[in-house]
Amino acid sequence: MKVLVVGGTGGMGQGVARDLIKQAQIQNVVLGDINVDPARVQEKLRASEKIALRLLDVNDHNGLVEAIKGVDVVVNCAGPFYKTAVAVAKAAVEARVNYIDICDDYEAAEILFASDIDGKAREAGITVLTGMGSDPGTNNVLVKWYANKLDTVDEVYLYWVVSIAELAGAAWDHSLHMVLGKIPQFIDGKIEYVDGGSGEETERFLDPLGECLISYVGHPQPLTIPRYIRGVKKVVIKGALIPLWVDRLIKEQRDTGFLSKDPIEVKGQKIVPYDLTLKLWDSIPKGRDNGPQASGLKVIVKGTRGGDQVTYTADIVGRMAPGTGLPASIAALMFSAGEIKEKGVVAPEGCINPDKFLAELIKRGARIHQTETVRSMLKVE
Repeated sequence: MKVLVVGGTGGMGQGVARDLIKQAQIQNVVLGDINVDPARVQEKLRASEKIALRLLDVNDHNGLVEAIKGVDVVVNCAGPFYKTAVAVAKAAVEARVNYIDICDDYEAAEILFASDIDGKAREAGITVLTGMGSDPGTNNVLVKWYANKLDTVDEVYLYWVVSIAELAGAAWDHSLHMVLGKIPQFIDGKIEYVDGGSGEETERFLDPLGECLISYVGHPQPLTIPRYIRGVKKVVIKGALIPLWVDRLIKEQRDTGFLSKDPIEVKGQKIVPYDLTLKLWDSIPKGRDNGPQASGLKVIVKGTRGGDQVTYTADIVGRMAPGTGLPASIAALMFSAGEIKEKGVVAPEGCINPDKFLAELIKRGARIHQTETVRSMLKVE
């Protein structure tokens, strides 16, 4: 099996590649990127005979199609995905090759499901699997896993925090973009658009993270989970960058125009405030408190079983790159094994077998802490 990882020399792309090269069925992993400096690639990958570098520009449609034609699966790790997911998915459909991404931007998911990409992928007999990272990705599969144990699912709460010690490159772009404007949440059985960064609340994550302040963010799950979990009335997602000063500063920048995408004139030059602020975030954290070297996920699913009210909670803490890369790698291997059969555009909760996926994730060292709470009325037989 041959795999092309788009954005392959970035942190997330290398996270996918590290797992893939360990698998016997993988013959070749091509790291396609605009930056193919070998020094950017980790030593273990450089030393592997399975790894090849290929200069690739996601804006070059024909070049993308040609590169994708030579492989069995393409994994898109080139963020930010509101700029790249649709372009790479279109190229994969034209090349008639199964596609996976780790897209965490709701706009791209919205387009993928609503555009002709879905129909064309079905005609080509391929799958466009979007959102197969950690969030979205692992938490979507956990939702499906718990849904399979319930008679009805009423509410889903997805929470996450990411340490800025783990952020680099396009991840900063997504982190600023996700709190801008109105973003979708699924409330009272329908999509509602709320202000990004609103709805602040405190949630406890596993140590060493502890209590963190989180708020609404623009991720795809409120759009995708109701497609596959019938009858759910609420799907909300909240997250934050930690430590707290980072989240506070980003919201202050948003509220004072530093994240505006409307050009302004400065000394005769047109400047987009967002672009300048994004560039400065490469240096703002230096010499500051960067918090714990870990990130966290929490999944809460509420529903009923046998007339009882049941709540499942899952908590994960770990590093972002392997946490994001492993799910995409596992999905690629599931394609190889013929375990993903749905065609067209699909989210993880719509095509991934939760039992098989979670078994593979745990085999790779993941630790998922879960609780089940059952509330029932006294019954006298």
